[in-house]
Amino acid sequence: MLFGARGTGKSTLLSMALTPGTTKVFNLLEPDTEDRLARDPRSMEREILALPPSITHVVVDEVQKLPRLLDVVHNLMETHRVRQRFFLTGSSARKLKAGGANLLAGRAALRHLFPLQRRELGEAYDEDRALRFGGLPAIWNAPTDSERGDFLRAYAHGYLREEIQAEQLVRNLDPFRRFLEVAAQNSGKILNHARIAREVGSDPKTIQAWYSVLEDTLLGFHVDGYHPSVRKQLRQAPKFYLFDTGVIRALSRMLKVPPVPGTSYFGDLFENQVISELYARNAYEQLDWQLTYLRTKAGREVDLVILRPGRPLALVEIKSTDQVREDHAVALKAFLFDFPGADAFLLSRDPRPQRLGPVLALPWQDGLLEI
Repeated sequence: MLFGARGTGKSTLLSMALTPGTTKVFNLLEPDTEDRLARDPRSMEREILALPPSITHVVVDEVQKLPRLLDVVHNLMETHRVRQRFFLTGSSARKLKAGGANLLAGRAALRHLFPLQRRELGEAYDEDRALRFGGLPAIWNAPTDSERGDFLRAYAHGYLREEIQAEQLVRNLDPFRRFLEVAAQNSGKILNHARIAREVGSDPKTIQAWYSVLEDTLLGFHVDGYHPSVRKQLRQAPKFYLFDTGVIRALSRMLKVPPVPGTSYFGDLFENQVISELYARNAYEQLDWQLTYLRTKAGREVDLVILRPGRPLALVEIKSTDQVREDHAVALKAFLFDFPGADAFLLSRDPRPQRLGPVLALPWQDGLLEI
């Protein structure tokens, strides 16, 4: 089961990974295919049972559109013991959760796909493009900034049309449009559902439900407040990060406003990029780390407190500066008195690694590897 937001390249990845001529594909984005299988889900079973021995893999694209097909796959595996391997892709877990779908527990590995990472792009990586337009593959294939902007606007519109309206995940779409803009503006900020509800013209419970929609459609993730007690940790207001800086800028209608180094807007985008990449690496490498943040009543804050099983806590501060100074590490040094034995990292755009007392200051790409 390969899940990821729309446009992250799930279908392309599978088409590149699987040998041509050995794969049967059921693409539920094709209206005829979806209609046929919605009317008679067992027809997929009959087609697969009739496949020649040369077909060794079966792909079901966007399986969340017809959750009943999971029962068909389960029956093929358990009752018919078919020889094919199945690859099921999806861009939303909401309908699967709501319908109590058969998620093939114990019979399927679950993986997630994210926008392109710095290390995946290699020499093609460009910091300005990454912050302005994000990491979706179409962005890095587009030849001009104008086309990148057009893609992101269409992406934001397509998300509303295809994921939200078509799947009926939200009853009233107009206030949800406004919510998306406000959610993008608040990406990486501590959530205040009551304040956002006032801005959107809704109520806090609805706002909370809409954030769940974003999480279930894989457009973002929560980072909880750190507390040694799990029960108390759950009472802390979380932060919510959208998964891609380009999508943030499209939803907040800021594509025409370039992020300028030294501004708070640039810093917010940079922090979002670094944390999103760390979140993706945690999933790809199956580290089972828990990402949290820490903020005291006095207002002192550490961007990330990472719980790493079998290893010391990692305290991480993210600065968008290209010249790290001693005073950038003041907050981390203060927190280390409360976390003896923790590792402290300052990640920035400064290319020079340096040691600031107990704090290791590194270029952010190297810092992620070191962490």
